[in-house]
This record gives sequence, structure tokens and C-alpha cells, in this order.
Amino acid sequence: MIQERKKNNPKIVVIGGGTGLPVILNGLKSKNADVTAIVTVADDGGSSGTLRNYANIVPPGDIRNVLVSLSNIPSAQKDIFQYRFDTNDHFLAGHSIGNLIIAAMSEMRSSIFEAIQLLSKMMMVDGHVYPAAEEALILHAIFEDGTKISGESKIAKERKKIERVYVTPTEDDHKAKASRKVLAAIHDADMVVLGPGSLFTSILPNLMIDDLGQAVKETEAKVVYICNIMTQLGETENFTDADHVCVLHQHLDKKFIDTVLVNIGEVPENYMDTERYNEYLVQVAHDFKGLAQEVPSVISDDFLELRDQGVFHNGTKVVDELFKLAFDNRRVEKRNSN
Repeated sequence: MIQERKKNNPKIVVIGGGTGLPVILNGLKSKNADVTAIVTVADDGGSSGTLRNYANIVPPGDIRNVLVSLSNIPSAQKDIFQYRFDTNDHFLAGHSIGNLIIAAMSEMRSSIFEAIQLLSKMMMVDGHVYPAAEEALILHAIFEDGTKISGESKIAKERKKIERVYVTPTEDDHKAKASRKVLAAIHDADMVVLGPGSLFTSILPNLMIDDLGQAVKETEAKVVYICNIMTQLGETENFTDADHVCVLHQHLDKKFIDTVLVNIGEVPENYMDTERYNEYLVQVAHDFKGLAQEVPSVISDDFLELRDQGVFHNGTKVVDELFKLAFDNRRVEKRNSN
């Protein structure tokens, strides 16, 4: 019955990483969307970074969160998968059980892609979860002053204006490539969604994989960007919503985004606390004239959801808009084909 409903629902590919992606995936799952998540593999901080370096695997943290968000296993089992050790033990401290399981299965299967597919079955994942590449990538940033730095976790610490980012494999003897399943999902989609997530460290690392970025530019699917609600320290300081879109277009040398979702709900002052929320600064300013020069369509609404952990998008409201867009697009295609 669920599969029958999925046939009538749009195929939606979501690209990104970080904490924003699971919010949208939860909403898509609740609507029985035919969803594919493409997850960044350039993270090198925290538990993911340690396991990446120690076991020579793709960083598992973002993949773990996506698997949980699409999983149909009982909540108690999800809690176990997400449990993070707080022991003083030198190795286990800071690691989540899920990260360790992904690392073990990657070693057992000799393939992160195969490991994720097996885990998806075990966790009864409702959709597809693919790593953006089948190997860990290094994210590099070039700053406006001409200096460069390598490593996702180091970029924001520089507090410099980023001019461009790019990715390379750990072994720099070949170019980064996406898997055929990733490219096929993008080409076959009704809609490709970017974000929400850190512009330079969660979204662009995926698009800077040449064949993946090319697929997003060439797909006939509607491409939707969910603009961040807050600016981020060392990444998007003083950015408007139009600045976010402009950076994406400049990196791919094409105005490829069809629609931007912009939050106009007002963030309370107490959520702009850099000591409590050290990654976020202030609410993203609006530049609707600038957006009109970059994209054909802008949807602005109160997409705000406030939590103890910070400012998030309301997944239900965002997904409702995505479904409206997807079904409207289908109706246009059907009329044009008649």
C-alpha cells in the first residue's frame, strides 16, 4: 500500500548534510515521498573526523543522522544508534554507536556504499541514502585575500571571506566522482532540493564533485534551494538570502536554481547568542530584488521553528511547499505534453 502511494508521489532528491537535512527528510517521510538523500562526505571534525582518519572511511556522522531520520525501527533502537559515549576512555569518548557501526560495516563490506545499503535494510529505511562520493573528500577554501586552507573543520575558524571552495580525494591522484546511482537519482528526479545546511561546508562540497554538479545543472527536475535562516560564523557573515544563491550560481557557473524558499518569521533576540549558539550569528537579511535577478521564483513564509538547540526550519511547512511545487510542476508538464 505504501509503495502504491509512493508511485503517485514525486521523486525528490535532497542534497546536503548537517543538522538541517534530517528535519526535511522527516517531513518527506511522513508524506510517503519517494525520497533519496545524497549526503556530504567532506566532514573532518569530531567523531566523524577521528574515525575517518583512524579507519580510512567516509565520515559517518551525517550519514548516521540521515539513516535515523528515514528509519522505521522503534525509537528505542534509534536512541541506541544515536547514543554517544561520554566516558573518559581515550578512544570511545565522543563517538556514537551508529558511527562505530557504520565504520565496522564499511570495513566488512570494503565499500561505504554497500555498507549504507545493508544498514538501510537493517534499519528499515524508507527511501534511499547515498554518500555523495564513495570515498572521503577533502574540502579546500580559497579566501578573498588569496590564502587557502584545507579541511572542513578549519575553514570557519579563519573568519575570512570565502571566495571559492573545491574538493579533492584524500589520495590526490584522481578526481572525485559520484556513483552512478547518485547521478541516476538526480536525472530521474521530479525535484532536487538543496539544503537546508551550511552553504560552504554542507551543500557546496556535494556540488563541487564535477559529475554531481553537472547532473544538477542538467537535470530536468525543478531545483529548489532552502535558504538558511541564520548567518554562520566564518562562512556567511553579513550574507543576505540573495548572497547565498549568488554563491551557488557562481560555483557552478550557471543560474541553475528554479525556486528559493525564504523564511520571513522573525528570530527572537535571545536566539542570537553567540556564546550559546557559537555557530550562528544573526538572522539572514532579505534582498528580494537580488533574488529576482538570480531565480525565477521565490516562496517566502514563516518557516521558523525554535528549539532549545537553536533555530530550525519547520519541516512540515517546508515539505508542504515542496509538494505543492512538485505537483504544480507535474501539472505543467502534463499540459505541455498534451
